[in-house]
Amino acid sequence: MTVTGHTPGRAALHLARAASFAPSPHNSQPWFFVEEGHDRGFEVHADAGRRLPLTDHDGREMVIACGAALFNARTAVRQLGFRPVVDVLPELADQDFLARVGFGAHAAPTDEEESLARALSLRHTHRGPFGPEPVTEALLAELRDQARAEGAILQVLDVPEKVALLARLVDAAERADRADLWRAVELAHRVGPTGVPVTACRAHPDLTLLAGRDYLGMSRRYTVAARRRGPGTGIVALLCTPYDQRADWLLAGQALQRVLLYAAGRGVMAGFHTQPLERPDLREEVRRGVTAGRHPQMVLRLGRPLHVRPTLRRPLREVLTQGPVPLRR
Repeated sequence: MTVTGHTPGRAALHLARAASFAPSPHNSQPWFFVEEGHDRGFEVHADAGRRLPLTDHDGREMVIACGAALFNARTAVRQLGFRPVVDVLPELADQDFLARVGFGAHAAPTDEEESLARALSLRHTHRGPFGPEPVTEALLAELRDQARAEGAILQVLDVPEKVALLARLVDAAERADRADLWRAVELAHRVGPTGVPVTACRAHPDLTLLAGRDYLGMSRRYTVAARRRGPGTGIVALLCTPYDQRADWLLAGQALQRVLLYAAGRGVMAGFHTQPLERPDLREEVRRGVTAGRHPQMVLRLGRPLHVRPTLRRPLREVLTQGPVPLRR
């Protein structure tokens, strides 16, 4: 992507900084943002050059990540004291132009919106076991409400049989990924200063009920007995949508980020286990056997980590430009 030289407006910088805090597959940050005029509008685009083609062959996870960035931009607009005006998929000829965000009427942010804004820099993806402090049923109910407010469903798995089924599907997908040389290479390239920190990958990926990504080949060095995989798993949940089009992926990203920010403001973080959702046959098994026909968009664990490891974000000069839209890589 080529970024044009300009001095962006303060509001655009504020929105881009907030949007960049969104989670993304293996910290790929597959987005760029365009300032329309000078602080008059803000565009969210998918950067297809940063998509992981083997892991995310149809771009679904890329769009979900951009949806999370869009929710952050909406939150930043509210933090400035305006209502966001959002136009989703404004140009059908350009599927990577995902949303335009404008400034609507002035309105002071609510206490909850200010809380979400404060959580932007607090939210981090957690890899590995959680600490022993539980997530309360009251908070889980509130997280369901947060997802519902964006049109998605947060399904908390409280039936052991369904947790076991999901764990088997995650394990099957992860074992297939580990046996696939090219997928392993793609994953390894996402470790380092511009991806997932090495310090976040050193624990064995099989310490919880849901198998984690094996970034450093830890599973080839030693195995973890099944009886040791329970502690620290946390709460297992799925984020689902009634339909499964590009607009639904974008909606799922916004719902996911709303849930994550609300949780982070209360000391709860999430780990992601989307491996079976990246394989059509296993994703269909999840849909039929776990989510009652709804389309699973994200598999996550929720809990309270003992340590938080932030990941680096791309400099704003790399992700924010001014119209016209820059050339993509």
